[in-house]
Amino acid sequence: MNFAFENRVAAGKALADLLHHHTADPNLLVLALPRGGVPVAFEVAQALGAELDVMVVRKLGVPGQEELAFGAIASGGVQVLNDDVVAELEMTQADMAPIVARQRHELLRRERLYRSGRPAANVAGRTVILVDDGIATGATMRAAIRALRERHVGRVIVAVPVAALQTARRLQAEVDEWVAALTPTQFWGVARWYYDFSQTADREVIDLLARAAHIDHPLAHLRGALAKAATTPAPGRAGARPL
Repeated sequence: MNFAFENRVAAGKALADLLHHHTADPNLLVLALPRGGVPVAFEVAQALGAELDVMVVRKLGVPGQEELAFGAIASGGVQVLNDDVVAELEMTQADMAPIVARQRHELLRRERLYRSGRPAANVAGRTVILVDDGIATGATMRAAIRALRERHVGRVIVAVPVAALQTARRLQAEVDEWVAALTPTQFWGVARWYYDFSQTADREVIDLLARAAHIDHPLAHLRGALAKAATTPAPGRAGARPL
């Protein structure tokens, strides 16, 4: 069996080669979908000199078939349902409610754990590259896109090493730019395209985010300053009253 990528690090480097045209964007931000998307996104962020953060999204798995998503949730209370799966399995609100509650609890836990007290990156008006290690049904990525739109993002770019062709076609209409190294017609799951697809641990996510936050890259500093300035009131305006 032939594999497209040795591991997530190699996949991230391959993906970065397809994104070099964004290097000069002063508003660039790379957001990883944890956990597997973080090693990929780290390589992209380093190659582009961009700030790195996470967009925490949780898949809502069908009981007994957890890999089959009936939807997903993202930071900010965003929830996306896969209507076809919900209808086919005749799932009710009572069926879904405990799963949603459990995943919301896990989402909040991961947000606190991964950032280690650092604030979430500001996305308003910025060019955001959403990165994962691959896309099958697209439920989690769709939730991430919707969450960004609700936070007034400037442009949304989805970038992945591999995605199912039909899913890619659906998602392309929802973003400003789509980048994928592979979109095979016969998909067989994300793991099929990696030689090493071992699980990414929380500790690795924390370490990579901490490394990214402390790497002295001039472009990252510039982008961070611009993002901060965008949310800081102009001098002398605090407390001003309308005439």
